[in-house]
Amino acid sequence: MSRPLWFVELLKKVFPSRYLLARTTKVPIVGAIIDHLLFEGDDLMYLPRSQSIRINQAIDLPGEMVLPSQVVDHFIQQASVHWIMDVCICRQASGCKDYPIDKGCLFLGEAALGINPKLGRRVTKDEALEHVQQCRQAGLVHLIGRNKLDTVWLGVGPGTKLLTICNCCPCCCLWRVLPHIKPQIGAKITRMPGVTVTVGDDCVGCGTCTEGVCFVDNIHLVRDRAIIGEACRGCGRCVTVCPEGAIEITIERNEYVTKSIARISPLVDIS
Repeated sequence: MSRPLWFVELLKKVFPSRYLLARTTKVPIVGAIIDHLLFEGDDLMYLPRSQSIRINQAIDLPGEMVLPSQVVDHFIQQASVHWIMDVCICRQASGCKDYPIDKGCLFLGEAALGINPKLGRRVTKDEALEHVQQCRQAGLVHLIGRNKLDTVWLGVGPGTKLLTICNCCPCCCLWRVLPHIKPQIGAKITRMPGVTVTVGDDCVGCGTCTEGVCFVDNIHLVRDRAIIGEACRGCGRCVTVCPEGAIEITIERNEYVTKSIARISPLVDIS
């Protein structure tokens, strides 16, 4: 049963307390219960911004450039139902000043038909493609996969028929709780296969990349040099903000788009 508006308003009021709630998952029994109720079966990945991949580092196939955004576009093309949320409740709850609040999540699959119609609207395939393109132009980063939490707060199901495409900003994204949440839950949100982010010798230790840029607060200055830890989810935002061009994102294999699609496809049936 779809959630009433009062329930969504309650979530917005609770949202500022998300870091405290995330830390409770590290309490053994509590964490196991929350994991089962809200995150069971989850598998989500951040997709790097296409603009963050340098031309000389990009992977070419004959006659075309392969970009991370093609993963999102593939599932939009395959889906029978496309549903756009009128607002991003994360940005709305946080009063975001830097990114558009009206660029909400895109949900694909039959389960989206159960979403409260006052929260968004069903759109055509072309409208969905235009929506994600506008999100990318606004500097938002895609997070795609199966997310049980969405089926719970939206009151829809089954989860096997709902694919989530979040359009995240670094300041308000729910998953900024990753450094605080139980590691077994955090491990369900990963980087795109084959993505590597490295800091080059041109780094001058200015600290720009450490100032609210990373979703997981995973970049730190050590002896006047930026260091990226293993918790990096490969979103590529640090690449785009580095004034020295010292951070690079590379793709290890030509088939990274195909591998990403193959990983997500068994999780949900959106046809």
